[in-house]
Amino acid sequence: MRISRAMADRRTYAIIGCGMMGREHMQNLALVPDAELIAIVDPDPESRATAGTLAEKLGQSPTMYGETAELFAASRPDAVIIASPNFTHYDVVREVMPHNVAILVEKPMCTTVDDARSLAKIVADYAPLFWVGLEYRYMPPVARFIDRVRAEETGPVNMLTIREHRFPFLPKVGDWNRFNRNTGGTLVEKCCHFFDLMRHILDDEPVRIFASGGQDVNHLNERYDGETPDIIDNAYVLLDFASGARATLDLCMFAEGSEQQEDIYALGATGKLEVQIPSAEITWSPRDRSGTVVEPVETPREALDAGYHHGATYFQLLDFHHALTHDEPAVISALDGLRSVEMGAAAQQSIATGQPVMLDFGE
Repeated sequence: MRISRAMADRRTYAIIGCGMMGREHMQNLALVPDAELIAIVDPDPESRATAGTLAEKLGQSPTMYGETAELFAASRPDAVIIASPNFTHYDVVREVMPHNVAILVEKPMCTTVDDARSLAKIVADYAPLFWVGLEYRYMPPVARFIDRVRAEETGPVNMLTIREHRFPFLPKVGDWNRFNRNTGGTLVEKCCHFFDLMRHILDDEPVRIFASGGQDVNHLNERYDGETPDIIDNAYVLLDFASGARATLDLCMFAEGSEQQEDIYALGATGKLEVQIPSAEITWSPRDRSGTVVEPVETPREALDAGYHHGATYFQLLDFHHALTHDEPAVISALDGLRSVEMGAAAQQSIATGQPVMLDFGE
């Protein structure tokens, strides 16, 4: 049985980049009513062939192109999802924008602060929908957790902790994700999601970041044209926010055996809220010791099976499609994309220098 939700008119989609994330978008678009995938762009023949096989299984019939220019010479989709390698995002977005189509660009929006700032300025004058794929907000248990925190169930949040203990970076075409120059660094590539969650949950901006991390276990024996990968595989990041709240990120990418991949805690004067993924349970622990309460949060099986992000990609695409068909603004904006890159880059800088980094977003 397909997931259903009332949608407005049919819209056509193209995906640029059909690696793992591009194929996840394919699977989730197949679940979105009134969304039709008409084209896939990828310069790698093997990636196109893999995507073609998946499209056939999903009942999709997209035309395959090797270059973005070929796509727009032949058709004009209503929306383009950009899931190409991180270091190409800036150039691909700039190539797509002259065609005045809606854009969803995967995280990170860019791999450098300069490019992210430049793109945010350009997008300010871009009339069509522009959305950044920071979809962790859309995991149903996390979304419910955010709602409860925003309702001040804990009281104003004094401390926020995000822990991700997971597996190493997955293989990519050419293993481009093994090097900081291609990704912006682990705390940009992977952790922009978590920095976005911090800003979103606290509804506030960070003013200082201090981080400690390193590459201690993963990819040390790999060589690419004589180079050893330089991406870090573990870190602690401490952030001070303007309101006085503090947030921490605890990242380990050699923890495949963990029962829970992500844990988020919010603590205030009234009590503590915790959400865990994949158990999808929210635990409320009041300070008055009146009793712990556990709330399970269900995610539709089709959404869970359509990717690696606990249903987040599906629910994000639903909102993207709704905004597209109802001429509404993006829920996750270019500013959100910029801030998440700035925070990740500052954390990388702090690790490199051993010093805290002050942030000023008043410009």
